[in-house]
Amino acid sequence: MDIGAGRGAITAELLQRGAEVWAVEADPMLAAVLRERLGGGVRIVEADARRLNWPRRPFSVVSNLPFAGAREILDSLLSEPSHPLSRAELVLQWEAAAKLAAIWPSTLLGVVWGALYELRLVGRLAPSAFAPPPSVDAGVLRVVRRPDPLVPTGAVAPYRNFVRRAFAAQAPLRRVLPARTVKQLADELGFSPAAFPRDLDARQWAELFSRAGTTGRAR
Repeated sequence: MDIGAGRGAITAELLQRGAEVWAVEADPMLAAVLRERLGGGVRIVEADARRLNWPRRPFSVVSNLPFAGAREILDSLLSEPSHPLSRAELVLQWEAAAKLAAIWPSTLLGVVWGALYELRLVGRLAPSAFAPPPSVDAGVLRVVRRPDPLVPTGAVAPYRNFVRRAFAAQAPLRRVLPARTVKQLADELGFSPAAFPRDLDARQWAELFSRAGTTGRAR
């Protein structure tokens, strides 16, 4: 899938490499350009990717996401464990890509999506790589589905709520969870007893949820 396909630069490359491609484009004028340029060789989906019905069979995404709506598109794509996404190569605004891939300080979305996917920053693109050039650099974020998720797929929703409440508190974990539980798990999982939510990576959060999510629920 090429999301925000525009005039089809990425779509055309994917077709040349023998891929079966869905080109998703919300702008009717650009969708018309795609139909004229690429003909029947591609499935053109004229829709807003933030509210897209994703394929029901395994798929990959190669896309220069619209900077303005990237977060909402990623939320739709990565938050639902039933979506059969296998991997994605995504061009995002540099700051957004770097934050999502960072092990520290972690972010709420990076931790939540990291339970199902590995997120890695694999490249940086200068504005001159685009036409017209944007005002900021871009980053290439690689997303690969974990063969063994850090959190069972049936527990992703409560895990997301658990992490969200902790980040929203903007306080050390020992003020969000029972202090004794935090101290015990800090020693076992390798983080400071005075840690803030941003100080834990996705693996530590998943284990914290597994061990404390039911006995010491975040307030």
